[in-house]
Amino acid sequence: MEAKDSKRKVILTGDRPTGKLHLGHYVGSLQRRVELQNSGKFDEINILVADDQALTDNWDHPDKIRDNIIEVALDYLSIGIDPDKTSICIQSGIPALHALTFYYMNLVTTQRLSRNPTVKNEMTLRGYSDSEGINDNTAGLPAGFFTYPVSQAADISAFRATTVPAGEDQEPMIEQTREICRKFNTTYHCDVLVEPEILLPENESQRRLPGIDGKAKMSKSLGNCIYLSDDSKSVKQKVMSMYTDPEHINISDPGHVEGNMVFTYLDAFCREDQFATYLPEYQNLDEMKEHYRKGGLGDVKCKKFLIRVMEELLSPIRAERAKWEKNIPDVYDILLTGTEHARQTTNETLNAVRHAMRIDYFDDRASMIRDWENWIAH
Repeated sequence: MEAKDSKRKVILTGDRPTGKLHLGHYVGSLQRRVELQNSGKFDEINILVADDQALTDNWDHPDKIRDNIIEVALDYLSIGIDPDKTSICIQSGIPALHALTFYYMNLVTTQRLSRNPTVKNEMTLRGYSDSEGINDNTAGLPAGFFTYPVSQAADISAFRATTVPAGEDQEPMIEQTREICRKFNTTYHCDVLVEPEILLPENESQRRLPGIDGKAKMSKSLGNCIYLSDDSKSVKQKVMSMYTDPEHINISDPGHVEGNMVFTYLDAFCREDQFATYLPEYQNLDEMKEHYRKGGLGDVKCKKFLIRVMEELLSPIRAERAKWEKNIPDVYDILLTGTEHARQTTNETLNAVRHAMRIDYFDDRASMIRDWENWIAH
């Protein structure tokens, strides 16, 4: 059985419902999803709320996952995801993903999983590995967490996704998905699974947005996020607390823009036309940076400009979220409809996989009996 509709262009992306989504999610994937949704270039777009994967390191806090399902859906809808154009579905409600994960585990070794940079980084954050890789602490590591890339490969391939919009930190995961798809097709002499490509943000400064504290990544677990649903007061407080240049003590001191979170965020978010509105003494960000480097420009002034830039981005998102919060039953129905659609799509892939593996025993009674009789005869 060959891949169905192999020329279709399909997107799959998603998020773990472990909390509200933040600016790192927005620049890494969310804003691109809206652009792609409205581009008309794709035949199908799916967003997966990855609650199963969230349980791999929150297995003893199921209420945390349950409570955040609607929160994440509200974030999607508030940034412009249109349920008439994009299907939003719940991972745990799609049984085919679980079956495919189990099958794929036979196609990847523990050694290969331990080399996955994304897995290694997450394990290090949780104290399960060191700079050399896995250490003895893995005795307490949940197997589900360790096999996270296999589950992600099942998600992507089940939808026959050709494109995965994501940040650069996900490149190793997509590469491992390609490896698993390639090995399956080679092992079972078929063309059932599609090898996906990652679609990175076009703005290089947005590919990996640091936290407001200067840490390498904005992360819910590190508490260094600006959330899409933050109110104006929270945004202002967070921007004013941002890590800048510790050597820029006085306004007259020369400053560094590299590693300075205010300028990192301005690189990612500000537009040239915003200077005329909010900071007319500069024509663009390059002029502002040059002044800061020479000295004479204070951090507070820079932060106040960033606050205005942030508010211009977040204010309409906040307003749209407020509308949906008044219609939670509609949000629930959107998730239900999307999940039901996903079941049908992924079951087609699962059936094709089982056929290629010759374990579709009850789909073709005559063929099964004939094979058994031939085996007995020989």
